[in-house]
Amino acid sequence: MKDIFTPADILLPKAGTDMTKWAALACDQYSAKPEYWDGMSGYVGDAPSALRLMLPEAYLHAPDVEARKDAMLRAMEDYLVGDIFQTVPDSYVYVERTLPNGKVRRGLVGKLDLEAYDWTPGSKPPVRSTEATVPERLPTRVELRRRAALEMPHIVLFMDDPADTVLGAAEPGEVLYDFDLYAGGGRLKGSRLTGGAAAKVQAAVEALPGELIFAMGDGNHSLAAAKNRWEELKAAGAPADHPARYALAELENVRDSAVEFFPIHRVVIGTDAGGFVEEMTGDDTGRLVAKADELAKAYVAAHGGEVEYIHGEADARALAAQPGGGAWLLPSLPKEELFPHILADGNYPKKSFSVGETLDKRWYLECRAIR
Repeated sequence: MKDIFTPADILLPKAGTDMTKWAALACDQYSAKPEYWDGMSGYVGDAPSALRLMLPEAYLHAPDVEARKDAMLRAMEDYLVGDIFQTVPDSYVYVERTLPNGKVRRGLVGKLDLEAYDWTPGSKPPVRSTEATVPERLPTRVELRRRAALEMPHIVLFMDDPADTVLGAAEPGEVLYDFDLYAGGGRLKGSRLTGGAAAKVQAAVEALPGELIFAMGDGNHSLAAAKNRWEELKAAGAPADHPARYALAELENVRDSAVEFFPIHRVVIGTDAGGFVEEMTGDDTGRLVAKADELAKAYVAAHGGEVEYIHGEADARALAAQPGGGAWLLPSLPKEELFPHILADGNYPKKSFSVGETLDKRWYLECRAIR
């Protein structure tokens, strides 16, 4: 499909910004550890930060959540009119992320045409979800996107590119940022691709074969919300080149050795589980995840408490060891099965896998205006 993933007008903090304070971990991490986010907030202080442009899921049930949402949306407006951003026009950003384990994961930030994507069950567009989308989780996200002046992606798209034709074609130019991430998150370097260098990469993207071009790696509900908002605008007569037709995302090669899949464990808290930990093994990850969800739902219904989806075995074990905690530990999804499974069988159950451990997740940095 032509123009499926193209250069964008990308907003970055101006020179002189403390980038370690600017970048923030994806909002769905440390959902049961608000102290992580409190600590980063104290570290950032009054400095410009992507932390002020997002809402960590750890606070979704806080009594002041509505005030937090309003503050986030106001910060977007203030940053756009203030002396915060510079525009990097008509460009990709070639990303080299040094993970805490020392591996370097490559990616390409650009904008995805939402006309090429559909999350609804049974649809077969060139860009597809990989895990079940929960419709009940979309209205709040769509409402926030309606009100938001800009977007920041923790969306990761995968391509299956065994010959490395896309990222291997990148010829990085100007270095846009290069800095250490907060609290042991590794290092992040981004270089600009524009003009002929961007055209070369775009041509490689458009030459990818098959009916499934991209599969979701992360940010499934964020992309679904962007799609729903675009459909609203389109129905209301928005022009075809409206900025909300697109969503900023990072494209990665699932074949990259630094792309590793990890399980998302099911943890129950606030119940009488007694700190049990159950290892779940088998030869079909999708069925195991579905079984763990079934067990967790039934256990909470019978004994009370709530279910948390936890990235990282150590964190899951620690929560399970607390009074009233328990966990089902799941195996990793073999990443070579991702594209064949989506083509043959459709989505995995929700939260079947994580791309990397907690600190490996994408960090918010690049922004784009969507009005």
